[in-house]
Amino acid sequence: MKNLNRRNWLRAAGLAGTAIATGTIPGLSNEKLYPPTKSGTDDIIRLMSNENPYGPPKSVREAMMSAMQYGYQYPSSHYDVLLDKIAAKEGVTKDHILLVSGSNEGLRVAGLTYCKPGRDVVTCTPTYGALLRYVQQFGVNIVNVDLDENLAFDLPAIEAAVNDQTDMIFYVNPNNPTGALADAAESLDFCARMSDRTLVFSDEAYGDYIEEENYPSMVSMVKEGKNVIVSRTFSKVYGMAGVRVGYLIAKPEMIDEMRPKMMSYVHVMALYGAAAAMEDVHFQSYALQKNREARQYIYDVADSIGMPYIPSHTNFVFVKTGIDVAEVAERMKKHNIWVGRPFEPLRNWCRISTGTDRDMELWGAAMKKEFG
Repeated sequence: MKNLNRRNWLRAAGLAGTAIATGTIPGLSNEKLYPPTKSGTDDIIRLMSNENPYGPPKSVREAMMSAMQYGYQYPSSHYDVLLDKIAAKEGVTKDHILLVSGSNEGLRVAGLTYCKPGRDVVTCTPTYGALLRYVQQFGVNIVNVDLDENLAFDLPAIEAAVNDQTDMIFYVNPNNPTGALADAAESLDFCARMSDRTLVFSDEAYGDYIEEENYPSMVSMVKEGKNVIVSRTFSKVYGMAGVRVGYLIAKPEMIDEMRPKMMSYVHVMALYGAAAAMEDVHFQSYALQKNREARQYIYDVADSIGMPYIPSHTNFVFVKTGIDVAEVAERMKKHNIWVGRPFEPLRNWCRISTGTDRDMELWGAAMKKEFG
């Protein structure tokens, strides 16, 4: 895993090795431009939920506060504030976009619309489970296939599992919890072919972290009229996980089918905040840089104590501790550090979210003390 593709990944990302002996993480700005919400020195260090501790930036907070003046109005009349920006970014028309209260609502709306009791959703395991758990509640069967040897989605195995009972392929790329990314050409070919047989849902929650040049979003398949839904979120790079705003991209007729299944509006403050977040490209660049630094630090700590890991295309790293993750979590809690939960069947792996410089240093010291 690490030995097979770390070198190529580092070359693609333009990263050099970090000398762990220095005890610090090199940073271009030392967190002065966008100070983290919490220092991590006197509170729980949250390395379990893949949050961006530098957000939301001041530009977003100010936009949300200003939007309070519209708090007496229903939000639908303000949707174009955000829809116009998303449409321009994705290269689609506004009728291809469904705004949702966080990507989880989009996952559930799609499942409720297109997955029928007694029929199948095909996916790999482990992966993000919000849609899967939701549709199981009304009798949909989940057909799980194993990830490939690099812990990315095994696309040939998924294809082999699809039959006339399949309502949906649930495809998470990069995958959560492993951080692995499928080959670009294989991914495009897979979605193009399989969308002729069934619906393909492409969860791209971590797509903003992909650094491979010209790596394709499956939005290209939507533009070609394919039977594909793409999910995106403002919870990660934009640092707005607590605000709850995301969107789906699909053919207009599919958006029209899903819209009546919506359970809530995106509120006015979220609309203006997300629109401001899309404009603040400096913060986006900063958040991505800090994520690279923290991710590299996790690699270096793991290397120093002999723990393999999957080179990540996200804001977390999947580390093979060789110890049950429940024990790892308990031992880290002694240091006020919360890390990832179990992801069956890979219980001897632990998902570590990236954090602030201070968070990473404290995590590294705790790991070396407990497992070094």
